[in-house]
This record gives sequence, C-alpha cells and structure tokens, in this order.
Amino acid sequence: MDFDGRRPLRTTVRLLAPRKWRIALATIAFAAKDSPTWLLPLLTANIIDVVVEHRPLLQLWLNAAVLAVILLQNIPMHMLWVRQMSLIVRELGTDLRSALAGRLQQLSISFHTKAGASLLQTKVVRDVENVEMMLQQVAASGTSAVLTLIGALSLTAVRVPQFVPLFLLVVPATAGLVAMVRRRSGARNEEFRRRVEDLSARVDEMAHLMPITRAHALETEALHRVRGTVDEVRAAGHRLDLVNGRFGALSWVTYQLLGAACLIGAGWAAWSGFAPVSAGDVVLLSTYFAVLTNSVIGLFGLAPIITKGLESIRSVGEVLAAPDLERNEGKQTVTAVAGAVTLQGVGYRYADAAAPAVRGLDLDVRPGETIAFVGPSGSGKSTMLNLLIGFIRPTEGRILLDGVDMEHIDLRSYRKSVSVVPQESVLFDGTIIDNVTYGLRGMTEETVTRALRDANALEFVERLPHGWDTVVGERGALLSGGQRQRLAIARALVRDPRVLLLDEATSALDSESEALVQEALTRLMRGRTTFVVAHRLATVRGADRVAVLSGGRLAELGTHDELIAADGLFARLHRLQKV
Repeated sequence: MDFDGRRPLRTTVRLLAPRKWRIALATIAFAAKDSPTWLLPLLTANIIDVVVEHRPLLQLWLNAAVLAVILLQNIPMHMLWVRQMSLIVRELGTDLRSALAGRLQQLSISFHTKAGASLLQTKVVRDVENVEMMLQQVAASGTSAVLTLIGALSLTAVRVPQFVPLFLLVVPATAGLVAMVRRRSGARNEEFRRRVEDLSARVDEMAHLMPITRAHALETEALHRVRGTVDEVRAAGHRLDLVNGRFGALSWVTYQLLGAACLIGAGWAAWSGFAPVSAGDVVLLSTYFAVLTNSVIGLFGLAPIITKGLESIRSVGEVLAAPDLERNEGKQTVTAVAGAVTLQGVGYRYADAAAPAVRGLDLDVRPGETIAFVGPSGSGKSTMLNLLIGFIRPTEGRILLDGVDMEHIDLRSYRKSVSVVPQESVLFDGTIIDNVTYGLRGMTEETVTRALRDANALEFVERLPHGWDTVVGERGALLSGGQRQRLAIARALVRDPRVLLLDEATSALDSESEALVQEALTRLMRGRTTFVVAHRLATVRGADRVAVLSGGRLAELGTHDELIAADGLFARLHRLQKV
C-alpha cells in the first residue's frame, strides 16, 4: 500500500483512486437523490408567481408533477448511494486494517516492544474508525453542500443574476474560516489523539497490574495514575472543543448577517424596481441564501472531522511507513534444518545503550546438542535467545545455521523448524485443539493425542468438560500455570522442531507442576538442538554444556559437573542458590 502519513490528504486521494468508478456512480446517485434541496425553492417560487400573477393553472399542475417526480426518485437513488458509499468506506477500512495487521507482522520485535500493544490497538481500531467517519461525513454532508452550492448558484444566475455576487461572498468567507479552523484545530486534534493513546496504554497497564494492585491494596495509587491521564484527556478535549465552538459561533453569526442582508436587499429590489424581481424571486433568493448558508456552515462543520480523520491518517502512517522491518525478501529459503549453530564474535548493542548487551561471543553447537545459558541478571541471556531466533540481528560478528550466515536466510522459513516455550505460555481465547495446532492444518487425531500425552497434558485435558474442545479463555485464564505450560509444550511437540528455545520454562511453577513440565521438556528436547535460559541452576544439570554469561561475555563453558569442579562463577552462583 502506497501510504505517506506526512501528506494525509494526498494519501487519502490515493487510497480512494482504485474506487473512482464506484465513487462516480455514488456521486451521480447522490446528486439525483439530493436534487430536491435546491430544486424545491425554484418550484416554490414558480407556484407563488402562478398565484400572485394569475398565470395559467396548467403551470401549477406542471410544477406539481415535477415536484412529485423529484421527491419520489429520492428513495431508489438514496439506496443506490448508500450501497455504493458503504462499500467504498467499509472496503477501505478493511484494507487499512488488513494493511496494518500485515505490517505489524513484518515489523521487528523491538518496534512492538517500544510501541506497546495498547497503542497499536488504538491505531488499528480507533484511527481507522476516524478515517471511516471522515469519509462518511464528507460523502454525505460535504457532497450535499457542494452540490447545493453549485445548483443554487446556477439557478440564481439564470433567474436573478444580479444577486450572484452577493451569494459569492459566502465562499471566500468560508474559505477563511475553514483555514483558521484547520490551523488551530489541527494542533489541538493531534494533542487530543496523543492523550487518548496515553490513556489507552495506561488502562492496559492497569489491567495487567490488577493482581499486584489488589494484593498490595494499591487501588488508590492505581486510580491516581489513571486519573492523571484521564485529566489530561479531559483538558486536551476541552481545549479542542473551545477552539471548535469559538469558530462555530463566529461562522453562524457571519452567515446570519449575510442572510438578513440578502432578504432585505431582495425586498428592496422588488419594491423599487431596481431589478426584475418577482414575489416568487424574493422567496427564492431568501431561501437559496439560507440553503447556501447552511451548506457552507455544513462544510465548515466538517473541518474538525476532516482534521481528525487526516490526523488519524498520519497516525496510521506511523505504522505503515515505519522503517523498522524484518527484511526477508530475496533471501535464501531454508528447506531443511539439521540444527548446527555457530556463533562467531557475536555482539549486540541496543539503541541508545551505554554498553553492548552481548559482545565477542564464540560458540559452536552441534546438531541435537543442548546448551544452557546462565548468569546474573543483565548478563545477556534473553538477548542470546532473541539473536538465535532472529528477532534481532548481531551488530557485530555473525551467526551461522548449518554453515550459512543467518543474515542471508529468510528467517520465516527457518522458524518453521523452530519452537519456543516461554516462561509464561501464550494462549489465545479458543479451544485446546486450536491452541495446540495453531497455524497447522490437517493434523491427525493420533498426532495431537501423542503430543498431549508426551507433554503430560492428555490426562487433565480428558478430564475437562469438553475435552480438547474446551475453550481456555483469554490468555488461557481458565487453566492453571502448569496446564498452560504443558499445552505450550504440546504445541511445540506437534511441530516436530529441529531447534528449540526454552526461556525459563519452569520458573513460575509449583514443585508438582514443575516436575510434570520438566519431564515433558525432557521428551521434547530429545534429538533436537536446544537452547535453554534458566535462573534455577539445578534445572540445567541435564544440559550437554552450560554457557555462563557475565557482562555480555562468555565467562565459562562446560558441563554442569565440570563447572562445579572449576569453582568459578557458575559454582559461586550455584552455592548462592543453595543458601
């Protein structure tokens, strides 16, 4: 999608361009269905002149017939317009949301970490809704106002051309007012949007912290944090409302004064004979000026909605034009993974970090070998897992997969042979079978059953009311921590990965659940290249080698027993955990 958030108006036109024929059909339908707005004053003037000037009665019936036709055609033309505009707006909204979802899948993990889930949710839901609302309002009120202006000015030019200059005063007055509103309201709209995004993030944070908040009786503190952001939203919204209200009042008074001048001028012209103005023309001019005034006020009223919609286009552009992409196109596709991993002088420095998180790390891992990363907090363990899965790229050195530099590999193809079991398993609100086979199709019942059994999950799944068709709730809320973790292992088993990443997979469990999960992990790790991050050093006893990290460097490397015998950093950490 060709999207430039810095030029929202041009981007909007570009988004609508593929639908130009449907827009043309909708505009024609709208012009037909809205024609009574500017034709009724003309017909009214004709009927008044028939009565006042005693013209032939046939003219009365002809005007009545035209009136009936233009009123009755409104129904089919209105439905045609609604159908076409609904398709235009809803399809564009769908395209934007699909483009955002697709882009979010391409953006790096570091982008997601910095942006936050609630902010991105606001862009996908609220900002696209603002764009849809802008298009709907412009299509209805804007098109009506423009067509009414054209119709009323054209008929006035034919009937009483002397009054066209007065009517045209409305246009520059409106242009000036709208320009003032755009300039002032644009800044206020952006401020208001930022405050709403902050509130969304704060509410998301409050929801996640709810167990901690309740456990420590911190409800007042939590409310205080949210209330501060709510007050900022209120203040920003109030400032925006004042700007819109001030210019709304100014525009109304301006147009009412011009309307009164038009009525008095038409009456004077008819009484004095200054212009050939009939009684019907006085009504016509007065009505048309009111129609023109309302149309211009309607256009003026669209300014805040348009400003808000264009600001949302800019907001969406922050995602669609974000450069922080994981680039895989044109790179080598991996069809089979043996599991040999080689790190050569690998280092990584986070943006704006004072020192590298990992530096100068060399390691040669054989296929099927289990490597455990241990070390104090901040030693680089999580960074190592992110490097191995490709969430981040080394800023120095390189990582080889089966002898091929991962910089040249399409990581999406590599990850088809990878499974991750995190500290807290990630489940979605679906059935157990949906979660275990997520992203896989055609899994046989035998395969799923075996995966559940090997994950020590089959027994508790069969006890559930609906077996593996049981819905687990949002984030697996209806299951215990140990049950969720065993389902995560079953999800990994059913994929039969060649490379396995375990991130503190048992640290949050009780002793009984940990024993069941550890037993399942042992089955899962068998024959697979496995990288384990662990704080509890007793859990890495079965690793082929233990890599001890300190300050981002590889301090020690060996088996559990070798490192204990060496009496170095690992041994000291081991003794501290025993105390």
